[in-house]
Amino acid sequence: MKKILLTMGLWALMSVSVAAEKVVPISYGHFDQWVTRHIKESGVIGGQTKTVYAIGPTKTIEGAKAYVNTASPWASSNVYAKVMGVVKTSNAVFPDTHGNGKCVKLTTMLEHVKAIGIINMDVLVSGTIFLGKMMEPLTSTKSPYSKMEMGVPFTGRPDFLQFDYKLNAPLGDRTQSSGFGSKKTVRGRDFAEVFILLQRRWEDSKGNIHAARVGTGRMRFGATTPSWVNGFRIPIKYGDISKQPGFQSYQGLIPKEKSYYARNSKGKMVPVIEEQWDDANATPTHMLVMASSGCGTAYIGTIGMTLWVDNMALVYK
Repeated sequence: MKKILLTMGLWALMSVSVAAEKVVPISYGHFDQWVTRHIKESGVIGGQTKTVYAIGPTKTIEGAKAYVNTASPWASSNVYAKVMGVVKTSNAVFPDTHGNGKCVKLTTMLEHVKAIGIINMDVLVSGTIFLGKMMEPLTSTKSPYSKMEMGVPFTGRPDFLQFDYKLNAPLGDRTQSSGFGSKKTVRGRDFAEVFILLQRRWEDSKGNIHAARVGTGRMRFGATTPSWVNGFRIPIKYGDISKQPGFQSYQGLIPKEKSYYARNSKGKMVPVIEEQWDDANATPTHMLVMASSGCGTAYIGTIGMTLWVDNMALVYK
């Protein structure tokens, strides 16, 4: 009888523990709905009609039109560009299948642009999705972060970022190619990356945006997986984690020269200067979530690196 009562008690405790956990899907983070854009590139580079995907309510958009994600919080490295009057597209983020639904496939690839006497360039693109907006049309490959409005308003304090993933990670060195100068080989391997960063932001009288880091969950992935890893969790640690066990340098504050951008109260895109760790009990104002087939500087990565992601959610315990 004592054993039966003990077993019943343990089951009751487990039930309370499970019931107390709350899993909140990120909007459109199931990746089952996609916008399909058909954009005809300029005749000088071939005039082909290319398909560019976006995460959002299912629909099709015809023509070279700037896209703004209004219903969905997700933007990506898939863009429509108009450089020196030449319409060009880039697509390194694709819908794919996972189980009975869809997922997102992120891959690192070279975008080649050639027009005799005008343009002849290769641009390395890492497939990336993030919460925020992309400013279209892109007019140059310079200062890529200034074209991305990173982060969404958020005041929660979750314990984990949860998702399913699969990775194909080719061995070998990285490639650097921004379209300016020759393509180069860079020693060292690349990694796929997923992160969630919680910030408390404020704006000064000059329109500059500052931030303190409230919560950090950031991991890099370098090993090919034989199959899907479902329900993977990245723990979110609060306050200054730089002295905590297991801290990695890439989890630190964002360097000023690599700042992400946001739109200030005057409507201008400005860098978000992350200048300090916040108190562990602080309430954030913004959440940044990103998944990418690369982790380094823009235009540097391993060609063929491919990360599949599905079912993005926040977990509260």
